[in-house]
Amino acid sequence: MIRRELVAEKKWVSTERFNRTLAVYQALPGPEASELCVHYGMLSRGRIGGLLAGLGFLLPGFALMFLLSWMYFEYGLASPVVVALFTGMRPAVVALVVRATHRLSEHALHDRNLVGIAIATLMATGLGAPFFVTLPFAGLAYWLARREKAWGAAAMGVVLVGVLLGIALAGPNPLSQFQQDAGTAVGTARPTMVDVFVSGFKAGALTFGGAYTVIPFLQDDATGPNGWMSQAQFLEGIAIGGILPAPLIIFATFVGYAGGGPIGAVTMTAAIFLPAFAITLAGQRHLDRLIADRRLHDILDGITAGVIGLIGYTALFLLVTIVTDVFAIVVFVIALGLQYVWKSRAAVPLIVLGAGAAGVAFSMISA
Repeated sequence: MIRRELVAEKKWVSTERFNRTLAVYQALPGPEASELCVHYGMLSRGRIGGLLAGLGFLLPGFALMFLLSWMYFEYGLASPVVVALFTGMRPAVVALVVRATHRLSEHALHDRNLVGIAIATLMATGLGAPFFVTLPFAGLAYWLARREKAWGAAAMGVVLVGVLLGIALAGPNPLSQFQQDAGTAVGTARPTMVDVFVSGFKAGALTFGGAYTVIPFLQDDATGPNGWMSQAQFLEGIAIGGILPAPLIIFATFVGYAGGGPIGAVTMTAAIFLPAFAITLAGQRHLDRLIADRRLHDILDGITAGVIGLIGYTALFLLVTIVTDVFAIVVFVIALGLQYVWKSRAAVPLIVLGAGAAGVAFSMISA
């Protein structure tokens, strides 16, 4: 939609310029759609124009998600129809995450080294390694692999194994979380606004390649041992985001509302979009030069592969905890299959809504 308006309709930029700009932002952290809006707003009216264009992109979806989050958490939305609606939506959302993992992998894992890094990151995450350990390893490992420095990659592997052993000896097996009930909260902590801001900023700063890359970072904070919402609530937030006319990343508003009410929703939303605004507003003239540096590009490619490993782990976790009965399996399989054959832009919201309607119908038949 951004490309059609700016290139075909308004003719503000050429096709070549748009494609080059998009490639730059896809290689940088932050949701690239919002970064494109800020970028072209700056070209039109400077930093004020960039700020206004970015806010224009963000605010409609935020207002809708804020309203629905308020209704969800203040009134519960616990009627049998709504419960059945979300029962159908959850496995469909899992199918969206699985499909997104595959789609991102097709574009980002373009050689065997990157595939290996993604698999290694998935396994390391399952063994308890935090992202701030695995992602730098992923970036440096690919940088070394591109330069055929096998000794360096082997040394990093030894260090990573040592880190994993230390984590394993220091605490319980993190794989035990697979046995958590998806409908109950993993943690009962109430986060401070600093916690909410840090969680959102971390997710926004590590978003490479689309909104789905945000999911594992927010999920770890919001539903982990010190989390403030259940796996079911987290998935329902993604489901609501999937049916709104807004970027999917706006589900972070829902996560923030769960953690701190209205102030938490505003804080989380501001934090998760802050890197996208800051990178573009503060460093636009340096971006082309940085991206042209092949050394940086290799590191970013490796980090992207690592993030796909994190998303793969999230998909596996959600699959095991949510898709646990015959109805959920049927909805999951149908929703996943439809995404491969239905290419319309309306496919995702209609699949989610259709799954919700199936949940309501199944509930009425089972009653």
